[in-house]
Formats: sequence, C-alpha cells, structure tokens
Amino acid sequence: MDLDVFVTAHHGEWDRLDHLLRRGRRMTGEEADELVALYQRTATHLSLLQSSAPDPALTARLTQLVARARATVTGTRRASWRDATRFLTEGFPAAVYRSRHWWIPTAVLSVLLAAVMGWWIGTHPEVQASIAAPEDLRALTRPGGEYETYYSSHPAASFAAQVWTNNARAAAMCLVLGAFLCIPVVWILFVNVLNLAVGVGLMSSAGRLDTFLGLVLPHGLLELTAVFVAAGTGLRLGWTVIDPGPLSRRAALAQRGRAALGMALGLALVLLVSGLIEGFVTPSGLPTWARITIGVVAELAFLAYVYVLGGRAARAGGTGDLDAEGRSANAPSAW
Repeated sequence: MDLDVFVTAHHGEWDRLDHLLRRGRRMTGEEADELVALYQRTATHLSLLQSSAPDPALTARLTQLVARARATVTGTRRASWRDATRFLTEGFPAAVYRSRHWWIPTAVLSVLLAAVMGWWIGTHPEVQASIAAPEDLRALTRPGGEYETYYSSHPAASFAAQVWTNNARAAAMCLVLGAFLCIPVVWILFVNVLNLAVGVGLMSSAGRLDTFLGLVLPHGLLELTAVFVAAGTGLRLGWTVIDPGPLSRRAALAQRGRAALGMALGLALVLLVSGLIEGFVTPSGLPTWARITIGVVAELAFLAYVYVLGGRAARAGGTGDLDAEGRSANAPSAW
C-alpha cells in the first residue's frame, strides 16, 4: 500500500466524519445516515492500515475517530438505580451462590487449619516464645491487655473505616490476583488464618479463649465469610487459567473476571457492615451474648441473602457477569 496515495484518497472522508461528530445533536437525518456510512468506511480504512502499512500517528488518529463515531452511533449506556438494584438482588448474590463450591471448602479448610494451628500454639510454650517475649505475651493476653483494648483504642467511626478499608483491600487482592495461578490468594488466606490462630493459641494458653471469641465472633463471622468468598472466587479464577472448560481460555477468563470485579464491589458492602459491627458493637458495653447474637444474625442474613436471592437468580441463568449489552461494549475495533 502506498501510504501517501491512501491518505490523499481518503482524508476528505475522515475530515467529513470529524466535522459531523463535532455537530453532535445538531445533525440532520441525512447527516446522521452519512455519519454511519463514514464510520463504517473509516473502520475499514483503519483495518487496512493496521494490516498493510502501520503508521503510528495515522493509526492513532483513525482509532480515536472510530471510537468517537462508534460512541455516537451506538450511544452511551448510563448506569441507573435499576442497574444497582439488579446488581444487589441478582448479579452479586448469584455470583456468590455459583462460586459456593469454591468458597465453602475454602472456609472449612481455613477454620480447621486455624483451629489446629491455634491448638499447637496454645499447647507449646516454645512456639509462644518464638512469637514474642513472655512479658509481651502477658501484655497481650492479660485482662485489659492489648487484645481487648485493640477494639476501643480509636474512635468507633474512624476505626470502622480503617477496618473496612483494610479488609476490602484484602478481598479485592484475592479476587484480582487469583488469575496468577492462585498463589497470591493462598498466601493472603494463610496470613489471615495465621493471625487468627495466633490469637486463639495465645488467649487459650492464658485461659481466656472465651474472652477472645467474645471479641472476635461479633464481627468475625461476617468478615471471615467475605474473605473466604473472595479467596474462593480468586482460586476459581486461577483454576480457570489452568482449565477454562468448554470456553476458550480468553472467554472464560473474561467471564469469570467480570463477575469477580462485580463481587469486589458487593463484598466491599458486606465488609462495610462487618466493619461497622467491629467499630461500634465489638467494643460496646453490651453483654457478650448480645454482641455474639448480633454477629450471628448478620451472618445468617448474609447466607440467606446468598442462598435465597442468589439461588433464585442462578437458577434463572444469572452468573454475576454483565448483561449482553454490557458485554458487547468492548473497545472499538476495525470491522
């Protein structure tokens, strides 16, 4: 292809398309029809240019022109409250429900591992000595020690915001990094399990396991469930790289990846609730049974939400992926 001849032959059409795009809503019906025809021709020109005579400057110009034309021709779909409602009542719970075969085993194995590690730490003084000096351990586990004052050491609102941010970041990392063959997810999950096991082991060795559970369970049930959901979904995404199933690897990753990103938003809301419980309920003066009851109710409400709304949406074909219109809104490409 002679690039100079090609540009000379078609630059008038490109300039005309640019002019029509600048007119926007002031276009007449005939001009709108002309814009569609020029958009299709320019997309073809872009395809020919990319395959035969790549020129960075000209390719960039035509790519931008085609993108603007496509946005004008197809229109821009705006998010609405209906989309948010559909996401919360169908998309998110369906995605969590469909991934239950991954996050439930993840939760069971993690809890068992935390229990075993906690028992090992609690019954082996040499392991405790490797964690911290004896006086530091006493400062952690004594009545009024750091494990207890941790939840009331900052104003409730700022503490809840800090906890929410940290947990939401960990959940998002599990979801996003799952594509790296699951390895980062396993590490993040292990760190969380280890932290829980250390608390269980040290407080049980001091004879204060009931106090520790009374502080952890109100917010920890919902918080850990959200982390397990994120980890299980991340592991599922990582396994998709290895075994994409009937779809191509690219299509399977795109589908699961879009659902995972949506779950990151949903889990951020779940973790906001657990953060509020941790900031306002856990350090409150309520009796232990009342605080644990609030945590259990929040956990049961979430599970009912997933299994009732999510199960119904999943049986109706919901996957948590974007709808057909959203999936088709990919980056512009030449025809």
